[in-house]
Amino acid sequence: MLDFTRIDYLKDGNERQKRAYEILTKYRVFEKLKDYSPILAGTVPLEIDVKGSDLDLIFEVDLKFEQDFLDDLLFSQLMPHDVEVEYPNINGEKCITLNFMLEGFPIEVFGQNKPTTEQNAYLHMVSEYKILQEKGEKFKQKIIELKKQGIKTEPAFGILLGLENPYEDLLKY
Repeated sequence: MLDFTRIDYLKDGNERQKRAYEILTKYRVFEKLKDYSPILAGTVPLEIDVKGSDLDLIFEVDLKFEQDFLDDLLFSQLMPHDVEVEYPNINGEKCITLNFMLEGFPIEVFGQNKPTTEQNAYLHMVSEYKILQEKGEKFKQKIIELKKQGIKTEPAFGILLGLENPYEDLLKY
């Protein structure tokens, strides 16, 4: 299994993975923001991204100190100064999200007050990785085709696996 807590596996991946690696290392994201346990989650690590897919960066953020996190993001030169910050409530927990472009890549930053390896984005990615390894290339291509039709990742897995509630069921996989 890949160690998704590091990004060195991207160096040997497809072109978008290599480009993601270039950007993340150029801005030293994982180095400068290491105190927040950053992980690249989502479709790019799994090679099931489609045109316009974003880089999902998840962080462990104590939201009592969210301004420190935002200051660190600005200091890292990752985030533009005019980004709109949102505070959604996910499963009863306050989170922080930001979306912006960085060298042609859409970036989504997600912070939650729990270890990144316990966040759903990471857990879904690990489950999806295992499923992709088990089901093979044809299954992977079907996921990509569904995504090209505009279907989100978890629902695409749900369709192909017959899952009633893919967001919950993938956590149990």
